[in-house]
Amino acid sequence: MKFGQFVDDQGTTHNMVSSSVIAAVPAAKAAAESYGREVHFDFLDDQAVHRLLFHRWEDNRKWRGRGCLASIPLFVFGVGAWPFWDLVASQKSRSFQITFIGADALIVVGMLVGLYLWRRPSLRDPSLRNVRIRARRYREIAGIARRGGADIPATYPYYGMYAASRKFFPDAPELPIPEEEQPA
Repeated sequence: MKFGQFVDDQGTTHNMVSSSVIAAVPAAKAAAESYGREVHFDFLDDQAVHRLLFHRWEDNRKWRGRGCLASIPLFVFGVGAWPFWDLVASQKSRSFQITFIGADALIVVGMLVGLYLWRRPSLRDPSLRNVRIRARRYREIAGIARRGGADIPATYPYYGMYAASRKFFPDAPELPIPEEEQPA
């Protein structure tokens, strides 16, 4: 992705808002500096923000396909249990019904635990968690600037919040600079 552009959750390419637009709003500039000290990041550096949005997209892209793939069996056993119950199990004996409910519940809970264990290394990686909290703070800064009168689209930076972005890890290594940005 060329400098000044990034990809949102839906895969659409957007232009970045320049840090000068954010810095023009005093409250947003103060928030950028405050949050920057908190998470060791310069939110007023366009290059750094571009890398942040790239890493945020890579993190999301990596797990989107896996999550969609894993949702298929979860849907079949979770939501598909109702038609099976209505068409088949309700006509069977009480012991079959109890066995069906128990087996289906065990399968659904097992899949949810499996999904969590599959995703857990990524959720616990301190470098990725730092990217998530920085992306979350950047979204908050953009909101402050927008409310302060800056010309920033309503949904910028076009992605949802990270639930797992509460704690910053100062000793975590930084993620590598994307290849196209590395000096020759």
